[in-house]
Amino acid sequence: MDSEVLMRQLGDNYIVSHNLNTEADIQVVNTCGFIGDAKEESVDTILQLTKAKSNGLTKKVFVTGCLSQRYKNDLKKEIPDVDGFFGVNDLPEILKSLEVDYKEELIGERKITTPSHFAYLKISEGCDRDCSYCAIPLIRGKHKSKPIEELVKEAQFLASNGVKELILIAQDLTYYGIDIYRKRKITELVNKLSEVKGIEWIRLHYAYPAAFPLDLIDEINDNPKVCNYLDIPLQHINNRILKSMKRAHDKDTTINLVEKFRQKLTNASLRTTFIVGYPGETDEEFEELYQFVEKYKFDRMGVFQYSEEEDTSAFDLKDDVDPQTKQDIADKLMMLQQQLSLERNKEKVGLTLKVIIDRKEDPYYIGRTEFDSPEVDNEVLINIENEDLKLGEFYNVEITKADFFDLYGKISPEN
Repeated sequence: MDSEVLMRQLGDNYIVSHNLNTEADIQVVNTCGFIGDAKEESVDTILQLTKAKSNGLTKKVFVTGCLSQRYKNDLKKEIPDVDGFFGVNDLPEILKSLEVDYKEELIGERKITTPSHFAYLKISEGCDRDCSYCAIPLIRGKHKSKPIEELVKEAQFLASNGVKELILIAQDLTYYGIDIYRKRKITELVNKLSEVKGIEWIRLHYAYPAAFPLDLIDEINDNPKVCNYLDIPLQHINNRILKSMKRAHDKDTTINLVEKFRQKLTNASLRTTFIVGYPGETDEEFEELYQFVEKYKFDRMGVFQYSEEEDTSAFDLKDDVDPQTKQDIADKLMMLQQQLSLERNKEKVGLTLKVIIDRKEDPYYIGRTEFDSPEVDNEVLINIENEDLKLGEFYNVEITKADFFDLYGKISPEN
């Protein structure tokens, strides 16, 4: 989203594209400074572009984002060919370097880089949590909510450009509003956004489990525009590890919350993530997590292997789970999830579901139900033969077959 805002600000002065092109005159790399693989990818991209500059293929290279915010001085020393390094809040400075004035009248406007029918809507920046493994507060600062009226305006702009699905994101979605309204306002925000003409789906990502606002469950259940979907990273279930992670929830409160979801949101898809290989994690503690996943059968799940982050409190702990063990237990947990996903998918065979078409890849149209988020979740594959579907449109699809992570279907006569 930061890249989309920058592209909109540059749009009147430059021809801007959102792809790696080593022959463009000016390159701006928006980096990640949190996950190890993303850091490596960011550095590799910077090096590739500075090499292109030295070969005369491009004229200037600028670097912005989390990696630049966190390691600016080190990067300046290691990669001196970069023309400028900027942090996460340095948009006016980047524009100045590109000889472009910052335009306040464009606040809330972006150049959408996702397919035109869905867009991410960041409702807040930063985080007030102090999870031991996470560097985001060090990079992004304290939690800062965007006002409801500003977000509604942004949603209206997106809808006017063809967006039908809003994916709400934040470092801590459920904390929304506390800093500016002195109380949690996520449910009110979701309700206001659902009134925007043209928006048909609202999807919720990254809801912190502690002190979860229970009225949000009712909003998901009662508001037809809110997807039956919730992404709530739980990270672990063992009490010792949760305490060391400095999470504000323990095993009992986690289980109680998951059971509330299951009782009230009987048709919802629940996504979560877990960290394995955390310092000191024993076989017994991993087995406790495994049994928890096996019992509660999450619809969607991601697994991350613990990696050290400088300046976090967990960095002082001995990273004593060897890399191969981390890989093995991550694979074991995902193999379990693969079977659980297949069971869930088979339950949908014979049902007719509302599907939005994302793209076309011979021999299929590829879409999603409300139970799945783009890029990370399951997809619905519809054979192209005898069908003429429009990308970004909704169709009723009869599910005919299921595998581990995909559904197959045909267009229903109900359309």
